[in-house]
Amino acid sequence: IFIEWMKGATTNICYNLLDRNVNEKKLGDKVAFYWEGNEPGDSTKITYRELLHKVCQFANVLRSQGVKKGDRVSIYLPMILELVVAMLACARIGALHSVVFAGFSADSLCERILDCGCSLLITADAFYRGDKLVNLKHIADEAIRKCKDRGSSLKKCIVVKHLGREEITVDGTCSKSPPLKRLCQDVQAPWNPDVDAWWHELMSGASTECEPEWCDAEDELFILYTSGSTGKPKGVLHTVGGYMIFAATSFKYVFDYQPEDVYWCTADIGWITGHSYLTYGPLANGATSVLFEGVPTYPDVGRMWSIIDKYKVTKFYTAPTAIRLLMKYGEEPVKKHSRKSLKVLGTVGEPINPEAWLWYYSVVGEERCPIVDTFWQTETGGHMLTPLPAATPMKPGSATFPFFGVVPAILSESGEELEGEAEGYLVFKQPWPGIMRTLYGKHQQFETVYFKKFPGYYVTGDGCRRDKDGYYWITGRIDDMLNVSGHLLSTAEVESALLEHVAVAEAAVVSHPHPLKGECLYCFVTLREGHEFTKNLTDELKKQVREKIGPIATPDYIQYAPSLPKTRSGKITRRILRKIAKNDQDLGDISTLADPGIIKHLFNSRCDTK
Repeated sequence: IFIEWMKGATTNICYNLLDRNVNEKKLGDKVAFYWEGNEPGDSTKITYRELLHKVCQFANVLRSQGVKKGDRVSIYLPMILELVVAMLACARIGALHSVVFAGFSADSLCERILDCGCSLLITADAFYRGDKLVNLKHIADEAIRKCKDRGSSLKKCIVVKHLGREEITVDGTCSKSPPLKRLCQDVQAPWNPDVDAWWHELMSGASTECEPEWCDAEDELFILYTSGSTGKPKGVLHTVGGYMIFAATSFKYVFDYQPEDVYWCTADIGWITGHSYLTYGPLANGATSVLFEGVPTYPDVGRMWSIIDKYKVTKFYTAPTAIRLLMKYGEEPVKKHSRKSLKVLGTVGEPINPEAWLWYYSVVGEERCPIVDTFWQTETGGHMLTPLPAATPMKPGSATFPFFGVVPAILSESGEELEGEAEGYLVFKQPWPGIMRTLYGKHQQFETVYFKKFPGYYVTGDGCRRDKDGYYWITGRIDDMLNVSGHLLSTAEVESALLEHVAVAEAAVVSHPHPLKGECLYCFVTLREGHEFTKNLTDELKKQVREKIGPIATPDYIQYAPSLPKTRSGKITRRILRKIAKNDQDLGDISTLADPGIIKHLFNSRCDTK
């Protein structure tokens, strides 16, 4: 299986994002990014011209370090402007970037460096996430040590002085570095002069001119790792031409981009959303974006809304997880802020339950902002199923219709295409420009995972329902389907029913073996403030699910969870919840969890399933 778009045509994506906007479209003085630090007083901005200069300088630095076209560079940075600069500098010289989310462990970073044979690592001294200090350089050093033990060819580590910025003299090529609220004398970055070099020192003598490497449309652009069902990460590979066009076009239409917009995507650049809809898509359109280093609840739960007011954000793109988290605190923190600038709201990352959708629509957007609920994957490069704002009549929780050129189908278990109202496997029938080209170094696995089950189709791995109006509803991962007494139930559907109860903030449903039904439902619920977990509440929740879906979906077990085990991007790890439900202590790798400590607590407060 191979996919090619515009092969033989030449381009450079960095040229399109920066040079073209500065020189042809005369956007040099337009702000590319407003950077908002973790601390509210910490902010700076960078224009398109300044960004072009920085990118050219760092591209020259990379070349001076021996990086050439086709080499892989690992980027392990917090949400700072240098992250964007590093990505675009790689793209400028035809090197592939592999961005690793700065919340991942040394083991995860080491795995990803080894898998694609990175020759250089870019990291930072340290950063704050909320009030938590992350000593990034320590973690990077541990990863480098592990890589060395396993024969890696990694030779060099470039370090951004982020927490120690005020010590650096600014050379006048960019806006002043942000003032730092907290001086962190205790952060001493460990140093190995054979491997480590400071970013600012390398940059100080670098030229602001750098001829781009002209690439074929099918040359490799980046690798981004996504979880595999086996637990081993898969290196999704995207190429230059098709990805550029798909990211640029989907950004333009799905957010109804207008030149005066200020756009804010809250996703970390370590995920595909941050690649396509914070870096490549917005810059290709000459947009102004907000780049936020912090978390939604620091220093208080109104932080998102105060940032929206501060920068007069017009288009806002976030995850259902964040919406449900902020819903817990009620309307007051939202309504303290104006939010008058908002025009379009978006969601990404998982299906949104109707209750959270309605809160987002009525409380955050005051019933005047259309919501684009976008379905897509790391593998698809950009939006696949999505409404177009103010053009598609909305249904809360539906990903609605295919984006241009995307041809979905719903298949039965036997692989036959279902017409009209239907529920089954969501597949796509023909390639689109943004589709991944392979899994790095594992083309056989690429064919097996995405094309083998239903030959001739790209298999998403998601279940989907199409209603009588032709709207698509994602019902959750196929492996999150349960078969209860011969009835196929979607865990997402049951979770949605639980979330409609006023006491429930978050819910996760997994299967549990049952002697009669085959499988039954085991539910974990997190409560909103001011509610307590009682026998009464359990009965109410069971009744609610029964009423919403039917008696067949009545949960057998409901366990109270003060919080749920999540990856650092906020996805609930149902694999671990299934183990807890079965009292199976063999958990495998839990290094990607944001808070591994919660697991012991959940095992101790399990429901009695004897």
